[in-house]
Amino acid sequence: MIKRAYEEKDGILGYRQMTMKLNRQFHLSINHKRVYRLMGILELKSVCRKKKKNYVPTTPEITAENVLNRDFKSVEFGTKWLTDVTEMKYGLQSKAYLSAILDLSDKSIVSFVIGHSNNNELVFKTFDIAHRAYPNAKPIFHSDRGFQYTNKMFKKKLDDTGMTQSMSRVARCIDNGPMESFWGMLKSEMYYLHKFNTYEELEVAITEYINYYNNHRYQKRLKCMTPLEYRQYLQISAA
Repeated sequence: MIKRAYEEKDGILGYRQMTMKLNRQFHLSINHKRVYRLMGILELKSVCRKKKKNYVPTTPEITAENVLNRDFKSVEFGTKWLTDVTEMKYGLQSKAYLSAILDLSDKSIVSFVIGHSNNNELVFKTFDIAHRAYPNAKPIFHSDRGFQYTNKMFKKKLDDTGMTQSMSRVARCIDNGPMESFWGMLKSEMYYLHKFNTYEELEVAITEYINYYNNHRYQKRLKCMTPLEYRQYLQISAA
């Protein structure tokens, strides 16, 4: 079972993820120490690795206080959203950009857009998709100080929808920690493991991974549920 689960997702599962997957899918009750020992015997370990992110300073039109203030706890969907843009390469030197919004209650990706350019349109479209899907949500909307988020037009979008803008302090990526963690997870579990020759290949892989993350990737901090499972759990608990 460990071998099959390991091969199923190209070796991205470490012993903690493996333990949750086996216990959930096969209705077992296995301790993570046992899985760690068995994976050692099988010489299986997660193939994931991390890559540092480069930061480019920008001159903002509008800035906001760090309203979120690293309070990453939330028990209700749609009350705290994080967002960011990350870069990924394909082919020889071509670049694609992924913009996403993450909800802090269930850690789900609320919306995402992939594009050829890191521009206002990419971020605005990501926001519009999220707002159309959840028109009643009025979260604290937290981002870094990238030029898209300090744009006057983006501030108007937030004001028009009743959302509260929050921004990380300068050079404090930890202020947007859960979003950074998601980028690291996506890249180590998918992007770094493959070579993408075309934009279309990368686009398909990103879409498939986010679907896997939202619907099939168990997380210990979510009581060993997937993000969308945990959202339902929160809704039932609050009823």
